[in-house]
Amino acid sequence: MEKLLLFPGRHHLLTRFQAEFLRRTAGDATVVWAVTSANHENTKRNPVPYHRREAAIERLSALEGLRSLVVPVFDTAPTDRFAEVTVKNVEVATGLVVTPANTVVACSTPAVVALYERLGFTVLPVEDDPALVEESSERPWDVLMRLAAGDERWRDLAHPASVDVFARYRLVDAVRAVVNDPVVGDEGGLTATRDYRTYVEAFAAGAERKWDLVREHVRPGRIVDIGCGAGAVLEMADREPALRESDLIGVEVARHLFEECVHKKAQGAFGNPNVFFYHRNVLGGAVFAPRSIDTTMTFALTHEIWSYGARMESLRRFVAAIYEHTVPGGVWINSDVCGPDGKDQLVHLRLSTADGANPAAPAALTGDVAAYVTGLSTRARLDQFAADFRFPFAFRPVSDDVVELTLGDAMDFLTRKDYTDNWLSETQEQFCGLEMADWKGLLTDVGFEVDAASHTSRNDWIVANRLAPVASLHRPDGTGLDWPVTHTLLIARRPLNT
Repeated sequence: MEKLLLFPGRHHLLTRFQAEFLRRTAGDATVVWAVTSANHENTKRNPVPYHRREAAIERLSALEGLRSLVVPVFDTAPTDRFAEVTVKNVEVATGLVVTPANTVVACSTPAVVALYERLGFTVLPVEDDPALVEESSERPWDVLMRLAAGDERWRDLAHPASVDVFARYRLVDAVRAVVNDPVVGDEGGLTATRDYRTYVEAFAAGAERKWDLVREHVRPGRIVDIGCGAGAVLEMADREPALRESDLIGVEVARHLFEECVHKKAQGAFGNPNVFFYHRNVLGGAVFAPRSIDTTMTFALTHEIWSYGARMESLRRFVAAIYEHTVPGGVWINSDVCGPDGKDQLVHLRLSTADGANPAAPAALTGDVAAYVTGLSTRARLDQFAADFRFPFAFRPVSDDVVELTLGDAMDFLTRKDYTDNWLSETQEQFCGLEMADWKGLLTDVGFEVDAASHTSRNDWIVANRLAPVASLHRPDGTGLDWPVTHTLLIARRPLNT
């Protein structure tokens, strides 16, 4: 009966200590490396892709004379059946029968140890092995964090196999960029409360409209959609005969959406063979070489850069990066929400109190957030928005149903009040940080020329169906105000002589 040593873990980085442990304990057993979270990469929790982890494991095995098998284990929701899931993955991938009779488990994580012991497996400690207590037993994740922090001592603790793979595939800078990213969360998204299924559906529904808005301004060549979501707009571009010789490139920070793009490509959704996707945060540094992109498209992205970054500082850095990678004569097309003209003027906002509940104070939201917020009156929803909004937001009650606030703050609330399915995500973002004049000033300051086709617009369907029935705008003297613009289309070109 073949003897096995099951070694579960994420195995992003291998240490000299682990190699010594395996030399001492494996004997003639086959080491089965169960690499968990194998379908995750480019996130704070899982910065190294599975195929690079596998390469380092195979190299360590060759250097140390170990007989190894490497098995990917996809991430699952937290479960007390983790050990059983891992064992079944090994059996399906290798054909080996893994039982307590032929397998010893190597693991130092107490919660995981308990799961294997419950199944009857003998578990050997690794970093907690008392026989090696005199040696450096720093855990692999701690060594990886040394690397991320710029502590070069990681090279002394890491096994030469990992040092070699990290050097050859330039993983050091990649890991540092992902782990130290101030915007992206542990699982590779902007916010943990976002329902990505809803976003995928919305992207697909609006793709044709977005493409119709920008297609006449697209310059053939290398075409990039930054914040491409699930790749729906690139699917529209893929159908354009005039772009059949172009490269279509999508960049997406949210892991869930990036994985959907890769899946679409694998399923043959694109006829153009030159379609590529990158899982990147554009705030983390340049993605493309200088003067290498003909057309950059961004949809509903710049307000997120403003919101999740350092506002104007981050947005200016982003605009400068796009200018830098744009070829002379190339174009950046930006479609997004924007603040109303004169966003800092004071206005009176009348809101309905009859279309829902009117609690005495905003709630600390838990449980079914969407149901609670949906049940509030429009006026009460303003109080809840003010409590949950991440940005400075002030208003002065004038009467039971009228408040005084800036026009920009009024529109930030009104354009978000119906997004109850993603309320805790939407209240992390500011739509009205910049008005059109601010945008033009920023673009020209960086070096772009603003095309005359650039304009603002208002969604009259939203006005008629979402705003007018429950709200109205007035000047402080009581005279009525028309609903302002809510969106901008910016066509910015890099001059030919730059």
